Amino acid sequence: MPVSPDPRRTGSTSAGRSAHTRRIRRAALTALAAAVCLGLTAGGPALATTAPVTGTSQATAPSFQENYRPQVHFTPAKNWMNDPNGLVYYEGEYHLFYQYNPNGNTWGNMSWGHAVSPDLVHWQELPLAIPYEGDQAIFSGSAVVDTDNTSGFGTPDHPAMVAVYTSAYADGRQAQSLAYSTDRGRTWTKYSGNPVLDVGSRAFRDPKVQWYAPTKSWLMTVSMADEHKVEFYSSKDLKSWSHLSEFGPAGAIGGAWECPDLFPLALDGDANRVKWVLVVNINPGGIAGGSAAQYFVGDFDGTTFTADDEGTYTPPTGTVLQGFDGPDYGDWTTTGTAFGDRPVSAAESGVTGVDGAGFVDSFLGNDAATGTLTSPPFAVTADYLDFKVGGGNHPHRSDAVIDPQPAPAGTVLADFEGADYGDWTATGTAFGPGPAQGTLPGQQQVTGYQGNGLVNTFLQGDSTTGTLTSPPFTVDRRYLDFLIGGGHHPSGAEAPTVFELLVDGQVVRNATGSDNEHLYWSSWDLSDLQGRTAQLRIVDQNTEGWGHINVDQVVLSDTRVLPQSIETTVNLLVDGQVVDSATGADSGHLDWASFDLRAYRGKTARIQLVDMNTGGWGHVIADTFTLADRPALSAAQRAHWVDYGKDFYAAVTYENAPRRKRYMIGWMNNWQYGNAIPTSPWRSAQAFPRELALRTIGGKPRLTQQPVRSLNSLRDGDVVTARGVTVRDGSVPLAGGRGDGQALDIDATFALADARRFGLKVRTGPGQETVIGNDAVNQLLYVDRTRSGAVDFNAAFPGVQTAPLAPENGKIHLRVIVDWSSVEVFGGSDGRTAITDQIFPAPDSRGVQLFAEGGSARLDALKLWRLGSYRR
Repeated sequence: MPVSPDPRRTGSTSAGRSAHTRRIRRAALTALAAAVCLGLTAGGPALATTAPVTGTSQATAPSFQENYRPQVHFTPAKNWMNDPNGLVYYEGEYHLFYQYNPNGNTWGNMSWGHAVSPDLVHWQELPLAIPYEGDQAIFSGSAVVDTDNTSGFGTPDHPAMVAVYTSAYADGRQAQSLAYSTDRGRTWTKYSGNPVLDVGSRAFRDPKVQWYAPTKSWLMTVSMADEHKVEFYSSKDLKSWSHLSEFGPAGAIGGAWECPDLFPLALDGDANRVKWVLVVNINPGGIAGGSAAQYFVGDFDGTTFTADDEGTYTPPTGTVLQGFDGPDYGDWTTTGTAFGDRPVSAAESGVTGVDGAGFVDSFLGNDAATGTLTSPPFAVTADYLDFKVGGGNHPHRSDAVIDPQPAPAGTVLADFEGADYGDWTATGTAFGPGPAQGTLPGQQQVTGYQGNGLVNTFLQGDSTTGTLTSPPFTVDRRYLDFLIGGGHHPSGAEAPTVFELLVDGQVVRNATGSDNEHLYWSSWDLSDLQGRTAQLRIVDQNTEGWGHINVDQVVLSDTRVLPQSIETTVNLLVDGQVVDSATGADSGHLDWASFDLRAYRGKTARIQLVDMNTGGWGHVIADTFTLADRPALSAAQRAHWVDYGKDFYAAVTYENAPRRKRYMIGWMNNWQYGNAIPTSPWRSAQAFPRELALRTIGGKPRLTQQPVRSLNSLRDGDVVTARGVTVRDGSVPLAGGRGDGQALDIDATFALADARRFGLKVRTGPGQETVIGNDAVNQLLYVDRTRSGAVDFNAAFPGVQTAPLAPENGKIHLRVIVDWSSVEVFGGSDGRTAITDQIFPAPDSRGVQLFAEGGSARLDALKLWRLGSYRR
């Protein structure tokens, strides 16, 4: 989204280095980093005329049996899909509109796709509903049935369905517009008076509209994304809107606020005790990283939403190892120049969340320097090390190296040493007639390339665009190694700066710079593409800050080059090894973090702050290291999350559902890697619809959720049961393999014994498993997808997601939906916690196992059903 760019991120040598620069970058933190709910990225709003980066053959009919194709979850036949939109029930049909690219399999050309279902399970895809126009993309929104014909678009006997959506104009402005249908949503007419609500903002989006009966008016809940606010408006006719109030900032604010939804629920099923729930999706800054959906519980009086008072957070007390309030670092030692010789004064900085008079900040006027700051050894005498961290989001990688590496041996596809690009084909003007000879006029110094030449699209600054495509080649080595730098604008962004690998015209790998003029080694594992014909494409479609890309030394090799460290982290070292690490969120705000020290009791440890990054947000901020008996909780950890997985976003609920049920659907993907998941000819699925309730848990009202009951209609064959099975320190196949399958519905109850961890492994096969477990020590539900199949397409994909889950009467209850490329886990008898994760296992990874670690676990009872396709 367009903002005044951080001068340190433009690539220009004239970038300012003053305190004023620091204030700018603090204010612009999320706007410059977020890829938004509607598909916005750091480059700005989508132009409706954006050409798709990839296409899908119109002549190839999808089989719906392609590798990874969901059988239980809705996917379009082909092309890119993201946010669910316009969820409304009308005349026996649940309507699912969604953000859709009619022209390709990555984000772009945003329009509304359309599907309908009689039961929220069996979906029929309909023709495109609301298409993009030449100067306008159709972003997220909602739909209502105008029963009283307040808008005049229909009649009292034949009411119109009215869509309220965000118009994203070519000039960057976002405003709210209307379209209407008088034939059950099959065809749509855009209102001639659009937009109906325009506040002159570039981050004003995602209207959720409902009828509010007490005032006999329409209520709009809409986001001011960059301000972390939700605005409320009222209208009598859907055309003229008046402002009521606003809510926020509150809860998690580590990214843009998007796709809000406000709705009432009866607490504990009591119709006389109604509370209101405000869902606010956030990207980045989710509990598992990247995209997620948080919620607030409170009251709404027709004008204002007031969240329940959760009280002021007080972190645990303990022994302060270092507060950085003195004139120097004391006995902490530095290397390099990033940290200077003393802490930064809180009174002289724009950093927020500082405790005391000083703190550590490796910015020191610019991000050009690197170095470390290391504590003396200390004895681990407490269970946790609590501290505050901020700055850049550049995590520690255990496989990264500090020192530069030579080019690997192999087939050099391009070294860009010639006077021209040879048999590579250029379009546009960004690449010029041939490779650049290093740094271009007006550019910060470019380093890290080899030889004399490289691809460098900083031609005429960042004002030029184009592509550079290789001739076809055969993949005959395991790895593709290359040097890359420049801007961080991923594949599928409105304005990408990206290096792509294409097979059959589809992007199967992509990489981008990190807003840094240094070229770092990167590598793709091509094991699954051996013998295939491929092409490489370098894309620069960005004219904003860091709107260029640098590439050099493209080599097919049997050797994988290791990535070079670009971390900005706080690391915990034990026996000289990094055992835990934390990084910032591209933020000038210090937030609490904590390292679990229990495994290191009695040992000696060190704290090391590391800044190895010279690009945008290439610094780390830290304060107040404290040994404590309890972990300090970040704002994200203290927030309430609809789902704790990586892949549940843009979540909104249905209007007009029968029996006043409240059903929710979320986009089953994450903007961290959404455009890169290895699926074709479609990309992205919607999460399985879930029914919401509000229950009193731990004395507080909390959301609970369960898959809609009509899931039962997909059960195929006899139920598989197991009862009274004890597992000791290992894994055993469930029911002798009778429960194996690619799509499953599992209902299991475990009794606590002495195992530290226990649960289920699904989609198991040679070298593959997705672990769904309970951490009995920490009372956590978790999903481990680090060995779930294809995980190497993006560094943010593999990992372990956790959610709080305390036992109920000594038992742990799990409901699990397994599909060809996902797991959805609902913990607790009432579904009080959920984790939704994509997985990409091999088709023959079909096993289901019980497991226990560190002792024994007992499966009380289990029922398992194989699931058929909703398309049957």
